[in-house]
Amino acid sequence: MSSTELPGVRSAAELSSPVGGVRVAEGERLRSVALPGLTLTVRSRPPVREGLPPALYVHGLGGSSLNWSALMEQLEDTVDGEAVDLPGFGDSPPPTDRNYSVTGLARVVIRYLDASGRGPVHLIGNSLGGAVTTRIAAVRPDLVRSLTLVSPALPELRVQRTAVPTALLAVPGAAALLGRLTRGLTAEQRTRGVMGLCYGDPSRVTPEGFRNAVEEMERRMALPYFWEAMSRSSRGIVDAYTLGGQHGLWRQAQRVLAPTLLVYGGRDRLVSYRMARRAAAAFRGSRLLTLPEAGHVAMMEYPEVVAEAFRGLLRDNGENGDNGADDDRG
Repeated sequence: MSSTELPGVRSAAELSSPVGGVRVAEGERLRSVALPGLTLTVRSRPPVREGLPPALYVHGLGGSSLNWSALMEQLEDTVDGEAVDLPGFGDSPPPTDRNYSVTGLARVVIRYLDASGRGPVHLIGNSLGGAVTTRIAAVRPDLVRSLTLVSPALPELRVQRTAVPTALLAVPGAAALLGRLTRGLTAEQRTRGVMGLCYGDPSRVTPEGFRNAVEEMERRMALPYFWEAMSRSSRGIVDAYTLGGQHGLWRQAQRVLAPTLLVYGGRDRLVSYRMARRAAAAFRGSRLLTLPEAGHVAMMEYPEVVAEAFRGLLRDNGENGDNGADDDRG
């Protein structure tokens, strides 16, 4: 059953005013999906032809489905793509249970996939979304055709200094304090700070892209639950890093059976580049794409290269794809 046939699903034309402020790129659609105790906004780009396999994109901490627009466009001839706004981010309101743990977010995505009937899908995650999708691939292999992880938030013993402020958001009261300390910053200043942290080379962002990012920053900062979602999600990442045994993310990475593509940026200031080889060893038979000039969001900085590597993964596993990118084998 198509996800557009789900009970409680409304098209972008039917959505109420909160969605009206969200940017929708040409060729994209937004819809709201209502599940018990949960409402999700889903961004989609219709494929260029029928019959293409489904894909689902999952963003990182502080991000949204907008983070995938460039890659979705690149892959519209390869997959039938959807990108979800995780609860509390993008245009999805907070979950009623206020559960922002990695396990809780994984359950949200699983519930959506089960309800939509789109699985198994090509699952693609960035940062926090990489941790979420790793957990999904480990516990529900029936839902996953392949797994693509861009700078996944997997446990590190030595966290980079530039990632410490983000981790500190997990400390109770830290988000409120940070909100007060940064109250005087303009949306432009906040956006430049985020881009400096996430991009390998912020100058690659076009003037139009920067304006769009500033508008989105203004919209998000006006949400009453912005800091709560950030702090609770940060706490969820920290908690996931401390889990051991079968629930540990590295242990679950070893359980993943789906063909896996790993993408790491050499200028990533949030997830260490040195984790690439460990990840390649943990995910059996994985492909590793390393981009020395990329930062934390390679799918936004180098969407063409990431798309070609993804097609190569599909080709290697018997699915149609165009010419692949050069990559390192994990």
